[in-house]
Amino acid sequence: MESPAKRVKTTPRRIGTHNGHFHADEALAVYILRLLPEYSDAELLRSRDTAVLEECDIIVDVGGKYDGTKHFDHHQREFAETFSSEYKTKLSSAGLIYKHFAPKLIASRLEQPTDHPSVQLLYQKLYKNFIEALDANDNGISAYPADVKPAFNVGGISLPSQVGALNPNWNTPVDQAGEDAMFLEASKLMGETFVRKLDYYCSGWLPARDFVVEAIEKRFEHDAAGRILVFPRSVPWKEHLFHVEEELGFDEDVQKPLYVLYSEGENKPNWRIQCVPVSSDGFESRKPLPEAWRGFRDDELSKISEVEGCVFVHASGFIGGNKTFEGVLEMAKKALAL
Repeated sequence: MESPAKRVKTTPRRIGTHNGHFHADEALAVYILRLLPEYSDAELLRSRDTAVLEECDIIVDVGGKYDGTKHFDHHQREFAETFSSEYKTKLSSAGLIYKHFAPKLIASRLEQPTDHPSVQLLYQKLYKNFIEALDANDNGISAYPADVKPAFNVGGISLPSQVGALNPNWNTPVDQAGEDAMFLEASKLMGETFVRKLDYYCSGWLPARDFVVEAIEKRFEHDAAGRILVFPRSVPWKEHLFHVEEELGFDEDVQKPLYVLYSEGENKPNWRIQCVPVSSDGFESRKPLPEAWRGFRDDELSKISEVEGCVFVHASGFIGGNKTFEGVLEMAKKALAL
């Protein structure tokens, strides 16, 4: 006869959340939990019966409690939890589960301890660029002041709206099993989007940091003041550059790079020159390319700039191109002198 201890050990864990109309936050919260080894085969229970929910190992988005261990609801009146002191956006169930469990998940992907700098960098990055917007949406927080009228409606293309559309229609009744199946479809939508983001940041965005660090170390090879960075190819450099500048204490503008040069890709001879923006998510450049070059192309641009091999300079002056590295470097040096 099987021992009680063995039976307990093999009993799957259970994740509890509410039934009825579902939203993007608990759909993602459930998926994130199931990415963890301890919840990978967990059963899902959707109910509003407190006694039934309390039998679960973890409860999200329902119950009126938050303790950081078993209960992860955010609807109670006194709830004021944010991701950190740097944020004002109150957490939803997605943010709560992410805050407590994402370091372990990211560490596993990177094969590093949870306190490793790369784990912490991605933990912050993914919250800021993905999770916070879901928290704000679920808590009814607008991205813009109330007196600013949007030029067009983007609600229909947002992830929360797509999840909303997966709920049963008001005039098409379904039983609990049918509703649960719809919830799982919503959870898959949110979860697969989250995983794509996580995989990109782990395998695409994070490795680019090494290129930025190396370019900064070699910046005086191309300009005596270190104002030109060179990458062998296009990489996602902007946010890394601002982070590294902060780490190195680049407080004075005179210390900061102004132009980034990079190849358009393997087996492609052309090079690009791109202006470093004032902020990582802004359009204003620290030093735009000369106004006299803007909007011109090819031979006409080469004649105006007195640089051979020019391809283009954008009308706003934030980016340009040349057929060779020597040409794009000369464009950068002339732009610095003007």
